[in-house]
Amino acid sequence: MNQLQTNKIDKKQKKLPIDFKDSQSATGRRKRSIARVWVKKGSGKIFVNGKQMMQYFKRPAHQLIVTRPLDEIKATSDYDVKCNVKGGGLTGQAGAIIHGISRALVNIDSSYKKTLKKSKLTTRDPRKVERKKYGHRKARRSFQFSKR
Repeated sequence: MNQLQTNKIDKKQKKLPIDFKDSQSATGRRKRSIARVWVKKGSGKIFVNGKQMMQYFKRPAHQLIVTRPLDEIKATSDYDVKCNVKGGGLTGQAGAIIHGISRALVNIDSSYKKTLKKSKLTTRDPRKVERKKYGHRKARRSFQFSKR
């Protein structure tokens, strides 16, 4: 059996080891990314698109961003999180997951809302990419001007 066949077998066998039947769900958005998030009491495992968070987000900055809502309420190892995220890049996806986790935590316990709102995690970030305008090279950048 060659390397390609073993990779296919490994991909087929990957299943989430925990079930999220009695969990709270929420949707988070950031830029072009949309994340569906399920949160339940557990041991602090975070899964993103069927992979563990450390495998999906390689950068430590993204890993810190995703765990931020749980750090704010000081419950890093109290909840299990499962996310399905699509669209955008990794930073936008991490932002969408934050938004979804914080909304799901508020659904679980409304006393978390005050601390999460104070750190602006329950509010959607409204910033998006500005569209390109005609007569310009990019959204605001003009073509190079030559006097002579």
